[in-house]
Amino acid sequence: MRTDAMSLESGRLEGLSVDYYPLLHERHRIFPGIFEQRNHQNIIDISAGIGIIAKKIHEAYPCNLSCNEVDKTCLKQLEKLNVTLSSFDLDTNEALPLGDGSYDAIICLATIEHLINIDHFIEELYRILKDNGRLYLSVPNYAALYWMIPLLMGKTFHDPFGEKSRYEFYAHIRYFTYSTLLDYMTHFGFAADTVYLPLPEGSTHFQKIRSRSKLLAFLIRNSLHLLYLASPRWHQEPIICFAKNYSGKQRKVIL
Repeated sequence: MRTDAMSLESGRLEGLSVDYYPLLHERHRIFPGIFEQRNHQNIIDISAGIGIIAKKIHEAYPCNLSCNEVDKTCLKQLEKLNVTLSSFDLDTNEALPLGDGSYDAIICLATIEHLINIDHFIEELYRILKDNGRLYLSVPNYAALYWMIPLLMGKTFHDPFGEKSRYEFYAHIRYFTYSTLLDYMTHFGFAADTVYLPLPEGSTHFQKIRSRSKLLAFLIRNSLHLLYLASPRWHQEPIICFAKNYSGKQRKVIL
């Protein structure tokens, strides 16, 4: 991550914990359910944040769970979860301190858009993942309506002066769409197994809408469901399950 974004990241996390995270994203809500019947034994959340997903997995999914983070605020929260914890930099040209084929599942959400040495990092994910293992990956999809509408209104993706988007303006240095992410990962030997499209349910923003108008919340949720049925490209941040040595057909799951 760029150094000028690190202080903004720390400020953004101040006061949050695994038990108090009001900015809950839908990508957090759907774990560990999206593991389905894959029976993962060794899992690493390689950029675990304050541990929202790690806590859900630790409490509901039998496995050996490891978490990695570099932010001090996040590490303090992760220490409370009783998981294997590490703290190494992802944005490097050196090998990650993990053995070949160490994990049958890697979680890497909202991470690679922050990395400078991104190609090397993806190569390392491939190396540490077992054959037939799964990589659960997400990035902001900048072809989604969520991002397209502001552009049509003459705005930017992230406002450098906006209280909520200032961090993203400094921290995001890679911009993917759903399609370009698929193409990019294929270049490194990954194949898409399943794309998971979470509907609005647990996020603070959607809960506020529902508290004001249940009808409006119903219409928004069902309109998005129809869009996602048409194509995953409309989702703001799909989670894609990539696999090594996979030749099956890609599935789409709306949940």
